[in-house]
Amino acid sequence: MTMSVTQQIITIAMVVLGTMLTRFLPFMIFPSGKPTPKYVQYLGKVLPSAVIGLLVIYCFKDVSLLSGSHGVPELIGASAVVLLHFWKKNMLLSIAGGTVVYMILVQLIF
Repeated sequence: MTMSVTQQIITIAMVVLGTMLTRFLPFMIFPSGKPTPKYVQYLGKVLPSAVIGLLVIYCFKDVSLLSGSHGVPELIGASAVVLLHFWKKNMLLSIAGGTVVYMILVQLIF
């Protein structure tokens, strides 16, 4: 099914509007001259830890300790993330390094 030119223009306009709205709305709701509300500060403190916790649970949810590689590559990859983070204190490096270690283990060893 193909879209007509009018439908394509409307679709592009809606995508542009949605993108602009998500980019500009926070600046309109929280202008620079006003203090940041307490609930936003609270969310800024607790959400990063909550997101990392959810990612850890998601990464380990399907690991079977009784079959396959017994969760060894996952454990080594997670350990690499922790060690890299304690060493360099760089979240991007830690996540990327752990991912590379895990993928090498899964593709070449296990």
